[in-house]
Amino acid sequence: MTTILTPRPSATPSRITPWRIALYAVLIIASIFFLVPVYMVLVTSFKSIDQVSINTMWQLPTSFTLDSFARAIERLAPSFVNSLLLVFPATALSAILGSMNGYVLSKWHFRGANIIFPLMLFGMFIPYQAILIPLVQLLQSLKLFGSIFGLILVHVVYGLPITTLIFRNYYAEVPTEMLEAGGIDGAGFFGLYWHILLPISLPGFVVVIIWQFTQIWNEFLFGVIITNTGSQPITVALQNLAGSQVVEWNVQMAGAFLTALPTLLVYILLGRYFIRGLLAGSIKG
Repeated sequence: MTTILTPRPSATPSRITPWRIALYAVLIIASIFFLVPVYMVLVTSFKSIDQVSINTMWQLPTSFTLDSFARAIERLAPSFVNSLLLVFPATALSAILGSMNGYVLSKWHFRGANIIFPLMLFGMFIPYQAILIPLVQLLQSLKLFGSIFGLILVHVVYGLPITTLIFRNYYAEVPTEMLEAGGIDGAGFFGLYWHILLPISLPGFVVVIIWQFTQIWNEFLFGVIITNTGSQPITVALQNLAGSQVVEWNVQMAGAFLTALPTLLVYILLGRYFIRGLLAGSIKG
């Protein structure tokens, strides 16, 4: 018996329809509208103070200068270091604790688990302003008010609901038979987590780390209330660039760009892993 192989027909290109043209037009307009503030920040950053004017704010600088960036770096450098000392331990601790919580709430069934988890999620919906006074009083009693350590504690606690939710949903898709097999081999509570769940948790950790890094780095309210002058994060220092009498818009715009640069780099370098991590475990089978 002879089998005749016929070539597969090539995929036909999608037709250009009026609906598709309208869709792309809307997307292009939305992108331009979104990028206008970025254009204004960059253009103003490269101007000297005598070129900054409302009448010429859309125009490119007549002569490019980096003096604005030099002055912004000089004034933001101490707070930039404070933000680094804040964001790395706070992100790591909230990711690790969220992973442990997700492991317990997804794979260990105990009385009250269905109550504890909704109560933890409820913390996501409590406005920051509603708990500022008791929060300050608690940190003062712990001798942590006005320090980076107090701010780390606050961000770890406030990050636990979302990190726990992400890891719980991720671990819920892991077959329970894997843990049962590990238990038969003699692994205990931490052994099951360390040898089975942790090695396959990279997508979940990527999502949590990007999310927490962005939230902690950009947060302002806790930074301005809890810290003192020597421990303020970069978002508070950026606000202080406004001054009291003369506003140097070029320095402020350069400072805003430098402040946003770390999170921008994180999303550029790890953005595709963020999407993959969000989708990981969402489809079973």
